[in-house]
Amino acid sequence: MKSSALRTAVLSSTALIALAMPVHAFAIEAEASTVAAETAADAETATDGGEIMVYGKGEVRQVTEIGAADIQLTTAGSSPFIALRKLPGVNFQSADPFGTYEWSTRITLRGFNQNQLGFTLDGVPLGDMSYGNTNGLHISRAIIADNIGQTRVSQGAGALGTASTSNLGGTIEFFSRDPQDELNVAGNITYGDSNTVRGYATLDTGDLGGFKAYISAAHIDAEKWKGVGTQRSTQINAKLVADVSSSTTFTAFVNFSDRKENDYQDLSQEMIGRLGYDWDNISDNWPLAVQLAFIGANRGDTGVVVGPNTFGTTYPAPIRTVDDAYFDAAGLRRDWLASGRIDQQFGDNVSVGVQAYLHTNKGQGSWITPYRASPGGLPLSFRTTEYEIERIGVLGDLEAELGAHTVRVNLWYENNDFEQARRFYTMGTSQTVPGANALDYQSNPFFTQWNNAYNTGTFQYAVQDQWDVSDAFTVTAGFKGQSVKLEATPINPTPGPLALGQIEGEDMFLPQVGVLYKLGGGNEIFASFTQNQRAFTAAATTGPFATSAAGFAALRDRIEPEKTNTYEVGFRFGEGQLTGVVAAYLVNFQNRLLAIPQGPGIVGNAALLSNVGDVRSIGAEIGLQWQPVANFTVTGSYAYNENTYRDDVINQSGTVVQAIKGRTVVDSPESIANLELAYDDGQFYARGNANYTSERFFTYSNDRSVEGRVLVDALIGFRLKSDNSFLDGLALEGTVTNLFDEEFVGTIGSNGFGFAGDNQTLLAGAPRQVFVTLRKDF
Repeated sequence: MKSSALRTAVLSSTALIALAMPVHAFAIEAEASTVAAETAADAETATDGGEIMVYGKGEVRQVTEIGAADIQLTTAGSSPFIALRKLPGVNFQSADPFGTYEWSTRITLRGFNQNQLGFTLDGVPLGDMSYGNTNGLHISRAIIADNIGQTRVSQGAGALGTASTSNLGGTIEFFSRDPQDELNVAGNITYGDSNTVRGYATLDTGDLGGFKAYISAAHIDAEKWKGVGTQRSTQINAKLVADVSSSTTFTAFVNFSDRKENDYQDLSQEMIGRLGYDWDNISDNWPLAVQLAFIGANRGDTGVVVGPNTFGTTYPAPIRTVDDAYFDAAGLRRDWLASGRIDQQFGDNVSVGVQAYLHTNKGQGSWITPYRASPGGLPLSFRTTEYEIERIGVLGDLEAELGAHTVRVNLWYENNDFEQARRFYTMGTSQTVPGANALDYQSNPFFTQWNNAYNTGTFQYAVQDQWDVSDAFTVTAGFKGQSVKLEATPINPTPGPLALGQIEGEDMFLPQVGVLYKLGGGNEIFASFTQNQRAFTAAATTGPFATSAAGFAALRDRIEPEKTNTYEVGFRFGEGQLTGVVAAYLVNFQNRLLAIPQGPGIVGNAALLSNVGDVRSIGAEIGLQWQPVANFTVTGSYAYNENTYRDDVINQSGTVVQAIKGRTVVDSPESIANLELAYDDGQFYARGNANYTSERFFTYSNDRSVEGRVLVDALIGFRLKSDNSFLDGLALEGTVTNLFDEEFVGTIGSNGFGFAGDNQTLLAGAPRQVFVTLRKDF
């Protein structure tokens, strides 16, 4: 994307807000001290849902927090990741306007992708948030977005006690909102493009003598923005906070989620050039899907053997291969997540917390494949990847203030039983009507390719001392250790083609040290060093077991968990109208493990695992927030990141297999920028956001890339002020995503990354979408 495009989008965003803003906003003649006082007050309430971001004041690491109001400035029901795009170093991509379509969602911090980050909700680990997550669940399924009270992003290294074994490049911690102190109801309903209907409602009990709770529900039903299909989700949350005594608090949270999504077609660059960004699965044309499958079989493209037929060997234009147009695909997920926590205060200086959690999941990834025939001769079948998760865990923490020292101890144990299967179901015999629906859970397969049970036992501890040497100078030092043991066993009487056995990753000393010096006037400098490890994961589709038995045997004694050494230094400045942060970092990444896809994703071949040595990430970022006048906020960020492979891929004999040394890491943009303008005077409110991402490579050799893009989103709304409690706070707002209707590639790597050449691993981003929301807040 040329710089002129970036300037145009930024100026357009500015103009949008300027035109929508009441003239009197610029006629305010407030004293600077008054504005500063208001800004400071807003900053103090940021963690309670205020609009103002907090740039990690008092932290020895780069940390940024946003509140519920920031999420509320996006389209209702959007992923919180969309709100996080404004933060330094955050890159988020998706193929849908809400950012919740899980096959496509990708978030990176400083070039580290999401399976190298740590995610928690109220301290409960969410795993690495990959599609088909084997050790957790996506945030969009863990909690209704309207119930997120605070989000904390650590761009370089998370807090030492974070319950994660994947946080190489940072952590994102989500916190649910607490119940209201007064009896109240709130909700919103949204309608918009793609026949989107989304509703949310919550009932808060208020304080009932030390007891308060809420129950919330949300539902969305939206058609895909192209092709035929639906994105549907139903979710229920409940939270309880009870003051058992003056020193004891019990907190419980329960979440249920049922999500069903038809998939978009994965594209290659050649397909986009020939078929366009709007090309999709042919889910409304079963006869064409049957025709293509027969042609592919007749040509020998799919390996399926069929009897005599009249379909011939020539694909109908503009289709050139059987992979150009699949019939349908879908993702189904049903989750329960529950946690309970007791916080106990012992005197003024010691507090202890104990938390238990349970997560169960049933999932199915559906793909109608022409690469295996159904019984009866139809050259199509219903291929699934099926998931079942049962995670049980316990967290414990202690904090003791001992004079100038604050000591923290954290413990975490989790047992994760995960079952994964690849099965095939019949699509019937009709050439005019499909015999199954991709959105339905299947039963009675005609073939099971593999069905394995995976167990992961995780233990982690952390110890840290914060020494306040003086009012201005703080030193923190600590370490953590983790032991992760994995086992894969077959459930089928006959083992499948994938690796089985045991492997473990253990490092009981991973240090973290940091310093903070307060210069006064809201200015401070910080520096830190952190060592982290990403443990192996146990699954058929990721990690060391996601390869053949022979491949695992060859790698088992040679591969080691990925590790990072992160060095970080920064300067936070300002208080009142202008605040911000500037940070620089160096990350040395060791034992990088790559999974190279073998053939089209729909075939499901085992990936080729390779350890490619080291990666180095070096960069700088800046974040600014400015309130030039009351009610108007300008937020900006820019991040530069140079993320390169430091070694070639070599085989066991030392021969270079792929020369990638010095190449840029895939899906790691060099530049990310964001500008947001927001206005809210209590009644009228508006927001414009321009997000820029530079070129991204989707091959390890860097011979293929997608160009940079600028996306502009906007919101405008009006909120009633009334003595009538029902009308007070009632608001009507309109939102637009991709305001200038940019054609762009959103997700890259949907089917993995290859060494070189084009690959059907791209997803087109959504065009302009318009939504209207009627909301009633507390």
